[in-house]
Amino acid sequence: MPPPTVVEDAGTTAAATAGAPTPGRPRGERGLSWLLLLPSVAVFALFIFWPLGRTFYLSTHGNDIFGAPSAYVGFAHYTEMLSGEFLGVLGTTAMFTLISVLPAVLGALVVVLLLESRIRGVRALRTAFALPFAFSVATASVVFAVIYNPAIGIANGMLGAVGVDRVNWLTDPSIALPAVGLATVWMNLGYNVLVLSAGVAAIPQEVVEAARLDGATGWRLATSVTIPLLSPQLFFLVVVSTIHALQSFGQIHILTKGGPDDATTTLVYSIYEEAFAFGSADFGAASAQAVVLLLIMLICTAIQFGVLERRVHYR
Repeated sequence: MPPPTVVEDAGTTAAATAGAPTPGRPRGERGLSWLLLLPSVAVFALFIFWPLGRTFYLSTHGNDIFGAPSAYVGFAHYTEMLSGEFLGVLGTTAMFTLISVLPAVLGALVVVLLLESRIRGVRALRTAFALPFAFSVATASVVFAVIYNPAIGIANGMLGAVGVDRVNWLTDPSIALPAVGLATVWMNLGYNVLVLSAGVAAIPQEVVEAARLDGATGWRLATSVTIPLLSPQLFFLVVVSTIHALQSFGQIHILTKGGPDDATTTLVYSIYEEAFAFGSADFGAASAQAVVLLLIMLICTAIQFGVLERRVHYR
C-alpha cells in the first residue's frame, strides 16, 4: 500500500523557507559587502560629502576677518551675486569654456582623421600631437608665457616676419582671454588625440573595408563611418572638457592673474580672489560662488546628456 501523500499549505512552506539562507550565498554576505564598501564610503564622506555640506553651510553665514563663520545671513551672499560684476564673471567663464572646449575637441578630431591617412611617419606625428598630454598645467603655462612675451616671444616674432605689429597678448583686455584659451586648447589637445585615436583603433576593420568597397573614401568615409562610430568618444570629451574648462585655474593664475581689468577672471578665479587672494578671507561669498559653479556644471552636464547623447551611436 503506497504511503500517504502529505500536502503542505503554500503559506506555511513560504514562511518556513523565508528565513533559510539562499543556496550558494553565506548568511553574512551582506555584512561583508558593507564592510568592503566602508573604506570607499569613508573616503567619499571625508573628501566629498563633508566639504560639500560645509560649503552650503558657509554660503549662508557671514564670517570674521579670519574667515570663521559668524551670523546666519540666509541667501544674502547669493543676492549680492546678482550685481553686474558677477554677471560679467559668468560671461567670461562661458566665453572661456566655449573657446577652449570646441577647438580642442574638433582640432583633435581633424588631427586623428589626418593621421589615419596612409602617410609616412604617421607614428612620429601621432606621438608629437599627443605630447602636450605629458605637460603639466604649470609647465605649459610657463612655456606659453615665454611664447607670448612681447619682446622675445616667438608669437610676436612670427607676426613681425609677415609685417604685423607687435601684440600685447596677455596685457590687452581684448586679446588676453583668447590667448589663454589658445594655451588651454594646446594643453588639452594631446589627451583628446589619445582618446580619439583609441576610438579609431576600436572601429571594426571589416566595417571600414566594406565602406571602401562601396566607394566611400576620404571625406565620405570620415562623415559616414568614422565620425559616427567615434560619437561615444566625442561625447565623452565634450562633457569632460566642459567640466575641466569650468574648473580651470592654473593657466589663468600663471599667465594673467585674472587680468587685465578682470578680462580673464573666470568663476573659479573669482572664488580664489574672494577666499584667498590679497589677504581676503570672505569664505561665505566664495562658498556661495562655489555652489553656483556646482549648479552650472550640473546643468551643463544634464543638457549635454539630454541633447548630445541622443546622437551617440553605441556599437
